[in-house]
This record gives sequence, structure tokens and C-alpha cells, in this order.
Amino acid sequence: MKRPVAAGVNGAAAGLAAADWAAREALLRDVPLWLVHAWEWQPYAYAPPEGPEAARRWSEGVPHEVTDRLRRRHPGLEITAERVIGPPPEVLCGAATDAELLVIGTAGVSGAAGFLLGSVGMATVAHAERPVVLVRAGDREEQSPPAAADDLGTVVLGLDLSRPCDEAVRFAFEAAALRTAPLLAVHGGTLLPHHRYGGGPGASPAGHGPVGERAAMDEMLGPWRERYPAVDVTEQALVGRPAQCLLEASAHAALLVIGRHRRTRWPHVPHIGHVAHAVLHHSPAPVAVVPDL
Repeated sequence: MKRPVAAGVNGAAAGLAAADWAAREALLRDVPLWLVHAWEWQPYAYAPPEGPEAARRWSEGVPHEVTDRLRRRHPGLEITAERVIGPPPEVLCGAATDAELLVIGTAGVSGAAGFLLGSVGMATVAHAERPVVLVRAGDREEQSPPAAADDLGTVVLGLDLSRPCDEAVRFAFEAAALRTAPLLAVHGGTLLPHHRYGGGPGASPAGHGPVGERAAMDEMLGPWRERYPAVDVTEQALVGRPAQCLLEASAHAALLVIGRHRRTRWPHVPHIGHVAHAVLHHSPAPVAVVPDL
């Protein structure tokens, strides 16, 4: 049985953006779409109904409204919708376990300030056992055609050479293959002082990092190149802060893929790492966060 693509919907613009992206991803993967609405009464819920009863009725209508919207756009897509009672992070993490991937939305802050990844998004990304894709809400979501232009762009993969990240690499190659898109693998790091001006061992042309890092990238990606021979892969070992390198590389990408390493200490405390934290709050491209095994 095929795992569905799951999307968290909440009645807000961010949830609609997630549902739109998830629908296109489900079509690419030829799998069903599963819409999940987590319901936990809060006086500051997204919609403004007065009182818990009115809020409950509003909540019951959210999955149906989003389903109807998507069926008009994608009449051939199999869609199921579910309203689950419980804390949103727990509900969404549970949905991710049974899905190929989970898509959730984030809201813009203002201008170049970035995007708002709230406590629900943070906890979901930190604890989900399957890949989570963060999609940005914006005005273009309402005007974009069903086959959005970003489905055809480059897939960018952020590589951490200090640890194995096979799951993130696999996800990135698969995403590129599905889109018939090029894959750009990026490693960012600050060189030691004697490397900065090309005078030390392992120095390489400006902007491409030490030779040793490029060799490590070749070794890490080699088996996946063989497994996905049709994917056009470019490697870049860049000098600079890793998060900034990834943000610049993915400015016009279809998708940015990064790994998430599980914590051994305080496993119940949400933690995604400082590079992922910066990328999730500032990348305009959708970001896939892939947990390791």
C-alpha cells in the first residue's frame, strides 16, 4: 500500500499553502493526499468565532473546505481528510509516521525579516520520524496554476560532511528524479586562516572550498549517483557560514533538503540545530527536513 503525502491544514493561509504544495507532490509521486486538521480548543485559534461551540463547528468545516478547493484544482487526485482531536504537534507527528512525508505551512513576518516558525512547527520538525516539508505562505499561492513553476526548478541539498546523512541524500535525489530537475549539493564552511588566501594545504579556487571537502562530497554522493544516473548533479564546497551558503544557493530553488540529527541528550526537547533553524526562518524556497535513522 502506498504511503500518502500528508498535509497539516489549520484554516490559515499557511495551511492552504501547505495543502497546495502537498497536492502537487502527491501527483508527482502518484500517491494519495491526506489532509490532517488537528483540533485543540484555544481562545486564540486562527479563526475568530466566539465561544468553544462556534470554534468547534468552524474546525469541523476546515478539512472539507480545503478538500473541495483541491478537488477543483486536481480532479484526478485521491484526497482524504481527517479532523483529529489533540495537541497539534502530537497529531502532526503521528500523521507523519504513517505518511511518505508531511507538509506544513509557515507564515511570513514582514519584508526581509523572514518567516514565522511557531511552536507547533518547531516541535513537529524536531520530533517527526519522517521528512517534514515547510512551505511558505504568500500571495502567489492563490494565483499560481496547479502545476507551479517551482516544481521544475533545481533541488538543493545541504551536506554535513561530519556525519552520515544518507536519508537526506536519498530524499534529495528522489525529489530531483521526480521533477526531472538538476540537483545542487552544497557544503558550506569557514576555512582556516592559512586556507583563506590559497596558501595552505588543500586550498582550491576561490568559492569552492578545500580539495578535501570536495573529495568527501564525491565519496558521500557516489553511491547515489549510481542509483540515480539520470539526475544531473553539481557539487559546491563553499566558503562561508553554512546557513548563508544554503540560503544563497536555494534562493530560486524548487526545494531545499537538509538533514536533522537526532539528539541523545534531552530527546524530548525540541531541537533542530542552528543551521536548520536559520534556514527554516529565512529560506523563501520550501525546505525538507529529513531525520536520520
